[in-house]
Amino acid sequence: MSESLGRRTFVAGAAAAAFAGAGTGSAEAADLVGGNLPDFYPALKNELNFPLAWGTSPVRDFKAWRRAARTVVEEHLIVPRQHSTRYTPEFTSGPQGDGYSRELVTLSLTRHERVRGALLTPHGPGPFPAVLLLHDHGARFDIGKEKLIRPWYDDTRLASAQAWADKYFSGRFVGDELARRGYVVLCLDALGWGDRGPLAYDQQQALAGNFYNLGSSLAGLMAREDARAAGFLAGLDRVDARRVAALGFSMGAYRAWQTAALTDTVAATAAVCWMTGLKEMMVPGNNTLRGQSSYYMLHPGLPRFLDFPDVASIAAPRPMLFFSGALDTLFPADGVRVAHDKLTAVWRSRHAEERLRLKIWPDLGHVFVDRMQDEVFAWLDSVL
Repeated sequence: MSESLGRRTFVAGAAAAAFAGAGTGSAEAADLVGGNLPDFYPALKNELNFPLAWGTSPVRDFKAWRRAARTVVEEHLIVPRQHSTRYTPEFTSGPQGDGYSRELVTLSLTRHERVRGALLTPHGPGPFPAVLLLHDHGARFDIGKEKLIRPWYDDTRLASAQAWADKYFSGRFVGDELARRGYVVLCLDALGWGDRGPLAYDQQQALAGNFYNLGSSLAGLMAREDARAAGFLAGLDRVDARRVAALGFSMGAYRAWQTAALTDTVAATAAVCWMTGLKEMMVPGNNTLRGQSSYYMLHPGLPRFLDFPDVASIAAPRPMLFFSGALDTLFPADGVRVAHDKLTAVWRSRHAEERLRLKIWPDLGHVFVDRMQDEVFAWLDSVL
């Protein structure tokens, strides 16, 4: 058994064992998801006033606030920084064509594991602007990076990836579209997806529980890895380090603005279908209350200090774009409005409203279709 396969088997096996020991659930647990919550639940929500948000925090100097807010976020990741870990990349060339080259790259984002990703480079002398693509969740674990970059190395994954692209991206592979436009593109698997999986849906909560028992965090690991990936991309000779963007859809959008909050390496961020106020999202029936997938975006204790848009605002006044679908049932309209109002206030306080792009698409749900992509691509061209 290869080392990487052994790691994947251990992670999935440990998660499965923990999940099996947790029991099969109950009607009471189902009621919690449906909205029959403890009597003190509203009181806990009311106590969340996000005292470290910009404008509420006693820190009035914006640069000092950014440092303080970032420190609070990093403390709640639990996973320590990995600056001393060398990337030590290994590149495997793929086919040429369509105006760009394809490679697989294997590197160390942390000291624990080697991670494989897809890397696209436009033909020409460079250096080029670059985009770190962050893939979504979607409860589809057999593909990760393949959701955004067309896999040339596995026909089975190609069929799965094309079906995913047809469902959410108008049949396009977003990474390939960007490479044709002259961007270096990198996309890596998060833990549980693609070469680091596939995880089963019902194993997520157990996997997260194992991390907590080990004094670590699943969401914190993903956050650290994404920030490290941005640093790796910016450090490539073929890349203009001043023009590196983060882009993602759904959970990938969350990852994109979180990465921008954690590192100044990201010069611009485009986040599609993941921005809301926390309290407005935590309503009966919302996916957030189900556990499982939410553990990839759950930093225990952080909401006592900062809301989601407060974290994203750490990246201000760098250019940021947020798209939402009015028909997206995962993010209630009032939550999107609360988040947009907060974001607008921060960028306005920096006299940088023109660097913040907010748009709600009235006829769309949880998708990143071609017309949305075209606007994002044009926006990236204008800000990088």
